[in-house]
Amino acid sequence: MKTVLTIATHGPACHEITREIAGWLRQVGAGEGVLTVFVRHTSCSLLIQENADPDVQRDLLGWLDRIAPPADHPSMAWLTHRAEGPDDMPVHLKAAVLPVSLSIPVVDGRMALGTWQGIYLVEHRHAPHRREVLVKFQAG
Repeated sequence: MKTVLTIATHGPACHEITREIAGWLRQVGAGEGVLTVFVRHTSCSLLIQENADPDVQRDLLGWLDRIAPPADHPSMAWLTHRAEGPDDMPVHLKAAVLPVSLSIPVVDGRMALGTWQGIYLVEHRHAPHRREVLVKFQAG
């Protein structure tokens, strides 16, 4: 069983998609198995992270900006890939350090996430995008 979620983004942010995925699992009557979540883009990522305090997401985005600032920042003068603007190569660097796929155990039809864990699409681009996230449940 699989589906594709479309997530509209409007600049760098962490978009929690846990509820959408949990709702789909209920809809398909999932039992025991493994859920695979995969984003079909090279300039955004997926992440399981704390969903109780929004400061966690803000700090995560701030950290990503520190390790990969825009290409027009003096420390990034070495970058050559700038075809789509100053965020082009830095977003690919950010996507290289965060996962683009997740595997999550499903027990009794529910994701076996911890109490404070949520699933996030992490948008790295500054321009609005429509992101496709493939979600697949494999009974097991």
